[in-house]
Amino acid sequence: MKFNSFSKIILAVSISLLSFSSQASMTVPVQLVSGDQSGKVIGSVQFENTHGGVLLTPDLNGLPPGIHGFHIHEKPSCDDHGMVAGGHFDPMASGKHLGPYQHGHKGDLPVLIVDKNGRATLPVLAPNITLAQLKNHALMIHAGGDNYSDLPEKLGGGGERIACGVIK
Repeated sequence: MKFNSFSKIILAVSISLLSFSSQASMTVPVQLVSGDQSGKVIGSVQFENTHGGVLLTPDLNGLPPGIHGFHIHEKPSCDDHGMVAGGHFDPMASGKHLGPYQHGHKGDLPVLIVDKNGRATLPVLAPNITLAQLKNHALMIHAGGDNYSDLPEKLGGGGERIACGVIK
């Protein structure tokens, strides 16, 4: 089959659009990393690029009701109860835990809200990151909430890592 110049341009544009659309969203499975059900998949979080940042849409079950710290961590691992994931994703080495709307760790996300039935489905927007920045990191859910400060407790007081997903 012969391609003229116009056909080559159409083919190149089509391939680049397919490439872009494959990176416009992704779904990350999430598993428990603490307790006797460690390793159990509890759902997923969809990540989608928007003009305002990355929209995270959870579809999770089996979590303790309440508000939970929700972060991107440095390394793409959920091993050793999530500890291998390292600290919060902080590519600019800000060393500051200021929340998703300030200019500290890029890994600070809005809190995850879990209803009384253990379900988390409320989308959150992370305005200071892009999908491309998140690849090869871990998504982490903490036992406690997050006050986006290092006082009175370091890293917002989220505490134990209870669930994790690897962002590929």
